[in-house]
Amino acid sequence: MSSSSPSQPVGPPGPAGRPSLRSKMPNGTFIDPLTGQRSRRQFTLRRAFRDRGRTNTGDSNVSIHPFFSRENFYERLDALSHNTKAYVLNSWSWLKSPSGRGVLKCVLAYSLGSLFTLWEPLSDFLGRPDGKHVVATITVYFHPARTAGSMIEGTLIAIIAVIYAEIISICSMATSVFFGSTLHMVAVAYALVLLVFVCGAFGFVGWVKQRMNNPQVNVGSTLASLSMISILTKENAVQEHVFSNQKIVQVLKMLICGICITVAVNLTLWRTSARAQLRDGMTKASSSLGGMLTMITHGFLSGSEEEWSTPEFTKASAGYNAAYAKMSKNLREAKFEHYFVGDEKIYQLDKAVYKSMENLAQSIGGLRSAANTQFALLKEPPEPGSGNVSPGQLSPTLYRTFSSSLRSHLPTLSAIHEGSDESDDEQSVHGPRASTPTFRSPSDIFSLFIALLGPSMKSLAFTLSEVLGEPPFGEAPAYEITINDHFRQSLFDALSLFNENRAKALEELYKNIEHGRLRSDKIKADFEEVAAACGHFSFSLQSFGEEMSKYLDVLDDLKYATEHKRRSWQFLALWKELHQRQTRAPLLPFEVEREAIVRPIRRSQLPRGVPDQMIRRRDTYSWEAEPSASDFVRMLSQRFLLFLRFLGRDDIRFGIKVGVGAMLWAMLAFIPDTKPIYMHWRGEWGLLSFMIVCSMTSGAANTTGTTRFQATVCGVIFAVINWTVSQGNGVALLFLGALVAFGSFWIVIVQNKVSFGRTVLLAYNVSLLYAYLIANRVDDDDDDEGGETPYIGQISLHRALAVSAGILWGLIVCRLVWPISARKKFREGISVLYLQMGLIWKRGPLAILLRSDCSRSYLKSGEQAALQRYASRLEIFRQSAVSEFELRGPFPYEATGRIMHSTNRLLDAFYAMSLVTQRRGQLSDGEKALLLFTARERAVLCERICHVFQVLASCLMLEYPLTDAIPSVTGIRDELLGKIFLFRKEHASAMREKKEREAVQVGEPLHRDIDGTDDNGHTNGNGDAPGSPTSPALARRGSSSSSKRSYSIGHAALSGSLAGQVHLEEKDYALLYAYALVTGQVAEELKIVRKEVESLFGVLNEEALLLQ
Repeated sequence: MSSSSPSQPVGPPGPAGRPSLRSKMPNGTFIDPLTGQRSRRQFTLRRAFRDRGRTNTGDSNVSIHPFFSRENFYERLDALSHNTKAYVLNSWSWLKSPSGRGVLKCVLAYSLGSLFTLWEPLSDFLGRPDGKHVVATITVYFHPARTAGSMIEGTLIAIIAVIYAEIISICSMATSVFFGSTLHMVAVAYALVLLVFVCGAFGFVGWVKQRMNNPQVNVGSTLASLSMISILTKENAVQEHVFSNQKIVQVLKMLICGICITVAVNLTLWRTSARAQLRDGMTKASSSLGGMLTMITHGFLSGSEEEWSTPEFTKASAGYNAAYAKMSKNLREAKFEHYFVGDEKIYQLDKAVYKSMENLAQSIGGLRSAANTQFALLKEPPEPGSGNVSPGQLSPTLYRTFSSSLRSHLPTLSAIHEGSDESDDEQSVHGPRASTPTFRSPSDIFSLFIALLGPSMKSLAFTLSEVLGEPPFGEAPAYEITINDHFRQSLFDALSLFNENRAKALEELYKNIEHGRLRSDKIKADFEEVAAACGHFSFSLQSFGEEMSKYLDVLDDLKYATEHKRRSWQFLALWKELHQRQTRAPLLPFEVEREAIVRPIRRSQLPRGVPDQMIRRRDTYSWEAEPSASDFVRMLSQRFLLFLRFLGRDDIRFGIKVGVGAMLWAMLAFIPDTKPIYMHWRGEWGLLSFMIVCSMTSGAANTTGTTRFQATVCGVIFAVINWTVSQGNGVALLFLGALVAFGSFWIVIVQNKVSFGRTVLLAYNVSLLYAYLIANRVDDDDDDEGGETPYIGQISLHRALAVSAGILWGLIVCRLVWPISARKKFREGISVLYLQMGLIWKRGPLAILLRSDCSRSYLKSGEQAALQRYASRLEIFRQSAVSEFELRGPFPYEATGRIMHSTNRLLDAFYAMSLVTQRRGQLSDGEKALLLFTARERAVLCERICHVFQVLASCLMLEYPLTDAIPSVTGIRDELLGKIFLFRKEHASAMREKKEREAVQVGEPLHRDIDGTDDNGHTNGNGDAPGSPTSPALARRGSSSSSKRSYSIGHAALSGSLAGQVHLEEKDYALLYAYALVTGQVAEELKIVRKEVESLFGVLNEEALLLQ
């Protein structure tokens, strides 16, 4: 196809007096989901979405008038008065919002915690030792601005943390007393305390923190570390080998009081439910999916890719992503609420609704992937037809890179004007045509397809979007299920109507292609591929409707279970679950769907990179290559290597280095020469900062350390200012502290900068509240900080330096001791993901259909979700890698972002292919013949795609440059298309000879049209199509005496091939063409990834000198 100038249309003008097929599309019959009745009223997809979006959005904030731009004093005074009123109203509106109420709850909890320091009766309840400000610190880390489910989970974790800390504290004191006082082995006592109860205990805390990777667990780890540090290093009981329960009891009281304050405020003041938030998120996600469906369908119908760059689509996509993130968080928290009140079954159904929405979102991705094929084909510049060509050269390359220059040089297909034509649907599908249409460009095929099926697609999309736009749950706070009883029947009727019209439209489309007087097989192949793209999108839309049916089924089950629920707490019967696991039946050989190909990762776990099976193979191949080696040496070596591999795991190494780092820091409190320095400069707060800063990757540690240092400076500054203003008055400090807490929790909740806001209050507490404690004669020997007249500046300086030193020590340990690089984890993760994707495609999406007779899909159950979840977790490493400093330069954030974008597009293409394969009832004889005929080319194509995936994975893993000889997927794909066209040729020739032979046997001449086609529309060798195949039998037509024998011989020769043995219809080609379309999309995304890899690591050519 040759390119055309911008002024010329892509398709040729129609005959005189014939309007454009895409200029006006009539409305078809659609099902109104609210009533279940058929309607033909006028509607447009975009207007329906905009109207729904307009009713769902609203801004209650009062606008602010400009002040300095006013001309005179009175206008400025009026603007000032208006703005003051607006600020007050907006602030009041925000305080009534969920985030505003959350901040107020946190401020109240913090103020109540401060009373245990500022109010003498509560302070006396905790005893004489200092450190009572820990109660306020607990309300900071364990704040009440969370759902009830999160509070239940946090309380359970906090209880476990308190029990763990108390056990470690008591055991450390008992060990110190036994070895130090009883056996007088002071050095042994100190060594055991440091090795077991500091290194081991804190290392275990670090291991749990990394292993779980849960914010709630991180808070529990902080609480446990805080209580253990106070007893092990700050108090003298362990160092002096005496057993004192005074500090243990005080720490226990502080932990219990802080937790009880948070729980009381959370459950009594503006209580929020994760179950309610989950259903609110489901409602928002459903509406966003409906909007995305509407605009994707409208974009396909209008042939305009710009539909996806509109603010409406961007808003809908961002809305779903935000709602999905909240649903994922609230689902976990809702689990604790459901289990607490005995609604285990309701939780399982809530989870099923969540999974169903995940499937709908994946179907949206598949639908968008199918629409991408249309835009790629429309942008393909036309090429002039040629004469006879070989089968391998019949198909052009229909996929090109989406470049801006191509977009600017090719005009967009004319947009649809959705009309209100009241003609019947049957007329739109089987309407009379003045003449057989002449197709000269892909846009003509799309125009015909839209004319045939456009109204039905528009109607189905409208019904689906209206169902999604209708809230599945009622208003807050009950959120009762309000699903319309007509939805299920409406959806069934809409799908039935669409399927009927779809079958007729595709049949009409292929019939028109066959009768379209195409000038060559090459152009005919292009048009058949375009027709397959149309069928592919319609099939994807149908698949989305079927997923919608499952979504409504789950909602019905949830509604029934809610109305007939019975409370039960079966999860407490742990022995039943253990018995079920032990008696579970083994996996049968044919139950392949239960096998996990992609190792599942928990929602709280990060990708591990190189899988265990590859590491095991790497460790054993040398022994297997040398069978004559000693078995004993081999066994001993393997056991020792296995132990080293265990110690080399990221979580184990992280726990070891955290424990060793904490031991080296805490050792200063046990050495007589360094103990005064440790006590004077408040080393316990440095140790706590070290435990908080230590993160999985170096980048995360850098981010946390920098944030905590800045927040510490802010906190001590606020402490000095408030102490100076209040002059140590408790009442004034209570209100001033509430102001600081308000700003800090606003940063935590509204700005979502958790680490910064927490650290501000932590530095404020350890400075100002501690100063108030020593000013009121607590048991503390810190006369160097002023005693009863504390030096607030010196106190703040000691705390700031201690926290900063702990941060620095944490950065040193994370960076120098077994550093875990986020760059390396991302590189390994993306490489393993590509390897897995290549192996999945190597299975052969169509080969599995043929082998299993459509009973299996190449993507197994849950595999797509596992791949997408794995890819989303890689984003965490990519974000952390930005903060890692290396001498080689900064992390290529933008380039890796483009790689991840292409990766997500590849996953959409994988799912689109699974939609094509997994919902087919059975293969027709024609489809089976086509699959058998193209088996070798498909196998080579799958192997080639797997090979490219493996090459890219290897280059990313090793950071090696690519060569300029990477095998092309497009060439193999063209060979596959050529084989399809060859099959079509052979089948057409065989059918033509069969008809001619039958006609000769009955003595009737074969009627032919003027244009060179027979009764079935097949083109003969003497027509005006220069690229048409010429049958050998027709060349011998002149010999009438041997005509019967000639036809028999010719037909027998062709019947010997697979093409001549089956009855084939045009729709049988759709499966293979859809496979070719998706394969082309995969090839294009792999090209994009290849270019990004080449830009990062370079390209090697044949002139490169590598040997040195």
